[in-house]
Amino acid sequence: MKYKIALFLLLIFALQSCQNENERRLAENAKEAKKKEKIFNNINKAWIFIDEPINEVSEENFRNWTEWREFLKEIGDKPRKTIGAFQKKSTAISKKAMALNNNIPSQFNQPQIKSRIAILITKIKMMDLFIHLNQIPDDKVAFLIGEINKELVSLERQMDKIVEKAKIPKEEGEADFLRMLDTTRAIPNSAPPLDPNLPRVE
Repeated sequence: MKYKIALFLLLIFALQSCQNENERRLAENAKEAKKKEKIFNNINKAWIFIDEPINEVSEENFRNWTEWREFLKEIGDKPRKTIGAFQKKSTAISKKAMALNNNIPSQFNQPQIKSRIAILITKIKMMDLFIHLNQIPDDKVAFLIGEINKELVSLERQMDKIVEKAKIPKEEGEADFLRMLDTTRAIPNSAPPLDPNLPRVE
């Protein structure tokens, strides 16, 4: 009889511990789901990119520079529903950003533009890295979206400056002077350096 009671108590204890384990697991799952929902909501709220050209020059590039047009279209298409959709979109944006290095219009194929494109690509890759982590730092993703927007504005303004500068008429002989200046920079200094120990004649 004692054996049966002990077995019955053991069975009740096992069922109770299983129930407690299930409740604990359900509570953890609910907590994790709430955390993921919060991360999704924060990223969804912050996911606003400047996808419209901010000046005439950028608008002209939108029509003529395929990579620029595709990049702006990619960032303008906001994902929906899941964090996985944001992860896929982030990867797609990163690829389109990398393509900006290809076929840069000759007018903008300058160090100022290339450096701004490089910074833009770096920040987009950082965002892509953070959004693919197991524990997504949504605050960093949101911050980087803001930084990417700043870099977009900076890039478009630099394009505008280049176009405006090109419109300024050159004075007579200025082109020859600039060409001569470039030529003199290209000629290496062939004179040997002065020895500071040699006596100087004054």
